[in-house]
Amino acid sequence: MSYVLFTDSSADLPWSYYREHNVPCVPFSVNIGTETLPDDGSLSAKDFFRRLGEGELATTSQIPPARFTEFFEPALKEGKDIFYVGLTVALSATYESACMARAELLEKYPDRRIEAPEAACVSLGLGLLVDALRKLRDGGASLDDLVDFTAKNALRVNHRFTVDDLMFLHRGGRVSKTSAIVGSLLGIKPMLHVSPEGKLLNHGKVRGRKQSLTTMAAEAAALSDPDLVHTVTVSHGDCEDEARFIVEEMKKTMNIEQVIIHPLGCCIGAHTGPGTLAVFAFGKERTE
Repeated sequence: MSYVLFTDSSADLPWSYYREHNVPCVPFSVNIGTETLPDDGSLSAKDFFRRLGEGELATTSQIPPARFTEFFEPALKEGKDIFYVGLTVALSATYESACMARAELLEKYPDRRIEAPEAACVSLGLGLLVDALRKLRDGGASLDDLVDFTAKNALRVNHRFTVDDLMFLHRGGRVSKTSAIVGSLLGIKPMLHVSPEGKLLNHGKVRGRKQSLTTMAAEAAALSDPDLVHTVTVSHGDCEDEARFIVEEMKKTMNIEQVIIHPLGCCIGAHTGPGTLAVFAFGKERTE
């Protein structure tokens, strides 16, 4: 192909996927305990969420412009253009880093193109979009085709989240400490979605873990397009059995052809904690 499709590790696809499908992935960095590690699968999801559950704190660092330059420049030297889609700007300044690298590289390679649309997607919502773009690329689509597809379809990737431990949302400033403590005592589980601007918002709450899972599956199915044969992606904080339960619930009302289930990476998991579940599918365009 005359271009290279890039993403970053917030897409939460398996690292084997990036290698098998020739999609270079730029890793975030995670700070946990006294260590700073790349979010490249070297720290297993099981160990990462175990450490969080044992009380270790984790934070993430945005990808600096120099890291994007390191990844992008070899393709430009080969005479190829670049299409990069990554974590929503509403949750990280990494997109701005990518744009800074883009501006510097285009001065050096004025005959090349670097497309970096803001897709307002998170986790395997971004992964779902990357998978669709990869299939287009493999089918012979041009760089302009990918730009057009993203513009028309990124906001049709619906995101539905729930978390098991409200204290992680409190640390991220999304709920007050009082709400987190009271909610935990009462077994309250938040229902979250990603807005058209890429913000993680609370749109409701239910009581009990199982109710949160069935509600999330029902919401995702209701937002789906009944005329589509769906690829559904589900990310989880080391709770794969519950992820599979959600898929089985969705299959009751949705025509599902492909399922990708994978643990949350450190980039998103550090802020949502063990027991997080999220489901993604193309469907109705997102609204507040």
